[in-house]
Amino acid sequence: MRRACLLLSLIVGVVDAAELRNIEVDRVARRYVLTSEVWFDTNVEAIYAVFLNYDLTSQFSSFIVESRNLEANALGQRRFYIRNHGCVWFFCRSFERSGRIEHEPFVIIRSIADAEISDFHSSLESWRFQSDGTGTLVVYEFDFEPKFWIPPLIGPYVLQRKLLNDSAGALDRIEAIAQGQEQ
Repeated sequence: MRRACLLLSLIVGVVDAAELRNIEVDRVARRYVLTSEVWFDTNVEAIYAVFLNYDLTSQFSSFIVESRNLEANALGQRRFYIRNHGCVWFFCRSFERSGRIEHEPFVIIRSIADAEISDFHSSLESWRFQSDGTGTLVVYEFDFEPKFWIPPLIGPYVLQRKLLNDSAGALDRIEAIAQGQEQ
């Protein structure tokens, strides 16, 4: 009986786990656009709260080594800071982004990096949220132009492979944090 319960809980856990439905990386000139769709087994409010809170970001991504909410700017806009570190093959790099956050509750979050204090000429990251069955679909887009070099011929392929390889654990951790916040 105990084994049957364990097997059932494993099956249910697999069925209800976060699901990466799509991921693409494109390059146009020096700009990169990363898009993905992920389904989370949690409500819109809970998953939205996780993505809006930059203090949580380093808890679910091994690529993000430091992240935090910053004090609002003079206009009252939310602000963020993220420091990433990652390696692709033998090439390792750390880079920072800091800027402002725009959001419409439970619909969209946009983070716009300030080029003067970030390692990007431009960086716009967005998450769109919509209820989907018993969970939430999150459509992510990251449009950026780095101040650092990414190999142009293989960059998109290598970025996509790295994201695919590292995403499963991160998505499950995001979902677990969100489920812990559900009411």
